[in-house]
Amino acid sequence: MQALIVKARRRYHFGLLANAVLTIDAKGIPSNADSSSKLSIAIAKGVAKRLMADVQEKAVGQTAGAKFEQMNMEFLKETFPYLQNFRPGKWHIAKLGNRNAIKTSSFSQYEHLDYLNRLTKEDARLAASMGNDYMVAPDVVIYRETEPDVVINEQQIIVDESICHLSDIRKQNGGLPILHASISAKWTMRSDRAQNSRTEALGLIRNRKGHLPHIVVVTGEPMPARIASLALGTGDIDCVYHFALYELVQAIKEIEAEDALEMLNILIDGKRLKDISDLPLDLTV
Repeated sequence: MQALIVKARRRYHFGLLANAVLTIDAKGIPSNADSSSKLSIAIAKGVAKRLMADVQEKAVGQTAGAKFEQMNMEFLKETFPYLQNFRPGKWHIAKLGNRNAIKTSSFSQYEHLDYLNRLTKEDARLAASMGNDYMVAPDVVIYRETEPDVVINEQQIIVDESICHLSDIRKQNGGLPILHASISAKWTMRSDRAQNSRTEALGLIRNRKGHLPHIVVVTGEPMPARIASLALGTGDIDCVYHFALYELVQAIKEIEAEDALEMLNILIDGKRLKDISDLPLDLTV
């Protein structure tokens, strides 16, 4: 019997191919490669070959990015909810966007941001002083509903009317859902795009009231040096996850790119880069 995450990983890759996120164009350039870099093209080709990418037109700009976000959300929906023995609770996985009613301020740790946003709209001087860097917009989020007392007291009486009036998890206290994880999806990593994820992470860290959610990045970038620009170091992002790390390692070994392989090993051995299959389990911690 095939493991659930193995099946989900294969469907994830199939989705990227079927939705023209991962493609190879008529010139032989994969959609996640830097067309000006021979090394990037060679590595990306090796990954695409192992995942059987078709020759077709590359999805452009926002389209590829939005589809990549969607595929990551669907992968997590197929995996994370089945880990209830590690992380019991009522979980929701959603893709955010400008038109989505769910915002960062929809969660208990960040509900004060909505109040700050209203204040800055009404007061130009306050807006000039504070700026708007406190507003963050993750691509995909996992959040948990608050729990009623009947669930909290299921095994034995844990709470009653006399205590625990400020706990976020207790539904009776009237709080918002709790943000558990913020997943930033970057199909490729050019220097400017990579730093957007770091900015989002710092905003989540600095502006929270309460528990810090998991903050991770998922990427399809083939160049280890570019992944390292975001993955190396600690303090803001938990970890970077590659959409096909096993295939990436094989592709770099095949072309004998020693410097790229050395950097990749540094990232993997330092627990700064993992495969997408590791993400659901890591989010149970």
